[in-house]
Amino acid sequence: MQRGSDRLSVRRDDEMKHELQGLLKSGHPTRTEEWHDPEPTAEDDPEVAHGPVTPSRGPTPLETVRLDLARILTRGTFPAGPRELARALRRGNAPDSLVEQVEELPQSARYGTVQELAEALTGAGEAGPGDA
Repeated sequence: MQRGSDRLSVRRDDEMKHELQGLLKSGHPTRTEEWHDPEPTAEDDPEVAHGPVTPSRGPTPLETVRLDLARILTRGTFPAGPRELARALRRGNAPDSLVEQVEELPQSARYGTVQELAEALTGAGEAGPGDA
């Protein structure tokens, strides 16, 4: 008998597969009671600050670049300069456009986190002292 980390019995697992079979094949809820289905967001729902990405609000360029960098670079990569970061991105098979952007950064600069690097690449956080 196999003992794993399964929380459910084999019988209950089969029942759940059977219950979900209609949903998986049809692509929409198949229950007759509407109260089981999740309620979609309404147009007049309040905007949640930095909430989930919805069709009306896509990710910002900073979020997109940060996510791309975080998929490839590890904490052990930092702190580093553009040359070391470009090498790490190449080893991680990053897109050439991202590697080229990093190589164009000032060679004397050092970045301690993915956030700092993403801000440098997108120009975020470059507000001058007179900007508010």
